[in-house]
Amino acid sequence: MSRVTVDPKQMNGVPCIRGLRIPVATVVGMIAEGMTKEDILRAFPDLQAEDVHAALSYAAEAVRERELPLLHAS
Repeated sequence: MSRVTVDPKQMNGVPCIRGLRIPVATVVGMIAEGMTKEDILRAFPDLQAEDVHAALSYAAEAVRERELPLLHAS
């Protein structure tokens, strides 16, 4: 079973971790805010360390597949 799942009937098809209602974007956002893997695992006891890695890998692949506009500092 893939750690990242997409189910149109759950969370409007947003990529989630292992069918849980924990979106990949939430996990990646927590890391971006400076939380450690341990912090995230404490916040979401249903997650496993491998889930955090899978969320980052999924996000990296999603960015590779799509060109995002860069914001220029003014």
